[in-house]
Amino acid sequence: MSAEEFVTYLTWVVYVLIFLAVAARAIRRPERTNIDIALFFAATTIVIALSAAALPAIHLITSTRLIAAVNGTLILGLAYLLIRLLDDFAEIPRYLVYVAGAGWLVLSLGLFLWDESPGWLTLLQILYLVGFQLYGALMFVREARRTSGVTQRRMWAIAAGSLLLGLNILVIAPRTAMPGLEPLWDVLSQTLGLASGISYFIGFAPPAFLRRAWQEPELRAFLSRAASLPRLPTTEAIITELERGAAASTGAPNASIGLWDEEKEVLRFEMPDGTPLDYKPDPKLPAGRAWITQQPAFSANTLRDNPDYAEVVSNYRSQATLSAPITAGERRLGVLSAYSPRAPIFAEDDLELVKLLADQAAVILESRALIDEAARVRGREEAARLKDDFLSAAAHDLKTPLTTLVAQTQLMLRRATRMPDAPADVAALQRMEREAIRLKNLVLELLDASRAEQGRLVGTRERVDLAALAQQVGQRHDSRRHPYQLETNGAAVVGEWDRTRIEQLLENLVENAVKYSPEGGPIEVKVWPNEDGRMACLTVSDSGIGIPATDVPHLFDRFYRGGNVDDRQFAGMGLGLFICQGIAEQHGGRIWASSNPNQGSTFHVELPLSANGGEHGG
Repeated sequence: MSAEEFVTYLTWVVYVLIFLAVAARAIRRPERTNIDIALFFAATTIVIALSAAALPAIHLITSTRLIAAVNGTLILGLAYLLIRLLDDFAEIPRYLVYVAGAGWLVLSLGLFLWDESPGWLTLLQILYLVGFQLYGALMFVREARRTSGVTQRRMWAIAAGSLLLGLNILVIAPRTAMPGLEPLWDVLSQTLGLASGISYFIGFAPPAFLRRAWQEPELRAFLSRAASLPRLPTTEAIITELERGAAASTGAPNASIGLWDEEKEVLRFEMPDGTPLDYKPDPKLPAGRAWITQQPAFSANTLRDNPDYAEVVSNYRSQATLSAPITAGERRLGVLSAYSPRAPIFAEDDLELVKLLADQAAVILESRALIDEAARVRGREEAARLKDDFLSAAAHDLKTPLTTLVAQTQLMLRRATRMPDAPADVAALQRMEREAIRLKNLVLELLDASRAEQGRLVGTRERVDLAALAQQVGQRHDSRRHPYQLETNGAAVVGEWDRTRIEQLLENLVENAVKYSPEGGPIEVKVWPNEDGRMACLTVSDSGIGIPATDVPHLFDRFYRGGNVDDRQFAGMGLGLFICQGIAEQHGGRIWASSNPNQGSTFHVELPLSANGGEHGG
């Protein structure tokens, strides 16, 4: 057996086997696309059968002009059937299908009218075949560039098949022009035909094992990301990633997840334009059928089967739909659906893949629910802890002035009862005034902490010289034990701020510096504009007890106090720095600290000089 004969027989066998496979599929699912694919390979198989029957070894028929015309008609029909298949898989002008059909009929008729086709007719036939093959190749390349995953690989395979078939037709011309090399051109022609048939088969009707191999990279990538999805900021972000992964894995243009709303008893989807859609499960649609039966569902032509849902179907461009329930144990969470505007994109065995993706989505959504529940529990525990801290701190700090006020009031009451004419005890009244002011300040601090949490600390802004304000605050705190040292380089630093709140920030920082320096030491304050002149910079430094490194990240939390702070020596509720942070941030700035135990602390503040430099409360 020569090489030419081997390639010829191999090509015939492969085409016949492909035809049997696609014919069985068309019989099992008699849809337009499956029928077109079967007809496409049937045309080639009939040509092969007629060629084989005319072989001298078999000689069932004799090659005649009629047989040649039939073969030519079938070969020309490949171009028309390719355009029909292109219309099944992609969007092309509808008139093109009619043009291809009319051209096939006219050119085929010429084969029967002339005993020997004239040159111009042969040229038209070659242009018809090659032109539509190349057009089909270009259109399938375009579809491949628009899609991804398994669909993209199928489109590339079909484009390759069209290109190879076009080349096969072009090989006919040099074969007739070089009679001495006919065997070589025949081998080349048969090889191109074999490669074309295989490419068409794996593109139009890929076997299940090949689809799985093509889907595996996207599926593996999706599963590798699955562990991190529950940690995304919101459930909406998780849903978006799940939809993107499902679309890539199935080769669909888009996918959607509808979550079950227990109260309304609907599946809530998000439409492609972002608007929500509440869908009451209906078995007419695959999503409703999957939800009700808790089994995956497939519809090859959703719009044809469900005209009542034309608007919804058109919004999702869902000519074909795959749906699977998202269920965690006995808990129904929702439905995952993949949509395609072209029915041949999906196969029934894709239901297993969609079910796998839906199960993975259930695991991810359940994990997120557990994380949210754990966060709620931690939130309740934190709220309870903060409440206990507040009550403890408030009780401790309010107890001292209240005790002093009550004791002093009782003492003065007894003296007034025994000696009505005795002169007023000025020292006692002064102590009462100090403790009453201290109580007032504690209450104001609690109110400011609440305003800071609500973002309502900062009020009306005005032009304020931070250097001059720091000087005024320093004059109130300067002492021999804690000398106040201000460094401004003599320049004003003027910004648009809430004067009262900026003064409060300075007061808190300087008071803390004094309080936490029980052995004394200077309080050093620096004020300057930054290099680009857009921010005011402020530092307050002391040489006190310092702050342990583990405490620094938590200094500005409500009710937080350093681990080296003795409540009996250093009174306070842990709200001062929390309020300072609120003042800085609501001016559009920031505050942070640097410190080492027993080496003092430095607090750094940056504030935008312009009101446009940050958000502020009213």
